Amino acid sequence: NLESQINPVVNPKRQQPLEAAIEKARKERRNAVPSADATQPPANSAGPDHVREPARPDHVRNVSFAWQELGEIKVSARNARNHRISTLSKNSGAGPYDMLRSRTMRIMRENGWKRLAITSPNMACGKTTVATNLAFSLARQSDNRVILLDMDMRRPSMHDILSHRDRWSFHDVLEGKLHPEEQLLRFGENLIFGLNYKPANNPAELLQSEKTREILEIIEAKFQPDFILFDMPPMLVSDDNVGFMQNVDCGLLIG
Repeated sequence: NLESQINPVVNPKRQQPLEAAIEKARKERRNAVPSADATQPPANSAGPDHVREPARPDHVRNVSFAWQELGEIKVSARNARNHRISTLSKNSGAGPYDMLRSRTMRIMRENGWKRLAITSPNMACGKTTVATNLAFSLARQSDNRVILLDMDMRRPSMHDILSHRDRWSFHDVLEGKLHPEEQLLRFGENLIFGLNYKPANNPAELLQSEKTREILEIIEAKFQPDFILFDMPPMLVSDDNVGFMQNVDCGLLIG
């Protein structure tokens, strides 16, 4: 029963450890002055120069072009069924996730939030399946731009769910080896995936680094998503989540 497994988007008034950490980080992000370095590409990037441009009258056209220049990923209906992805299209199995989508959208928009961390207490709770279904459900509304990033860098599994493999992983982007547009993949017109195909060498340090924060700012500025979903590591397995929560606005706990 999906509904019994999903806790609501966190309420900042509930001072549990996860909620308190996210609320503190949210205030810091709102008060922070963006670093000039955040507009620059990674110093050791192998790709073409990229600088975040200020908003211009034709910024909508520029954002659309940024989406269109990404490589594409295809997901077949058969593969979706095999991996419990029920929201690729509107069907009876999509109902619980669509309800979650509507509730998530309402709470996040009411509070002006864009970034949602999806995590669980332990492994095998289904958080990656929930994150992927929620992303597809959000993207079925054509006016939503959605990004889903695999941040579980010790045990990446989203690429298996989508049956896709490639040479470069998203953690290579965070390590400065690639520009985001060289690795991110677009599904349809309004959904982007950042997938990992192998574990990162230093996941805790990478997730907690200032470079990761800056690259996420670059991604948000370039693609202007309405929602960014982060498939995070389980909370009780490692300390990977601890420093990263400063980068999100709210969290969804799958248990």
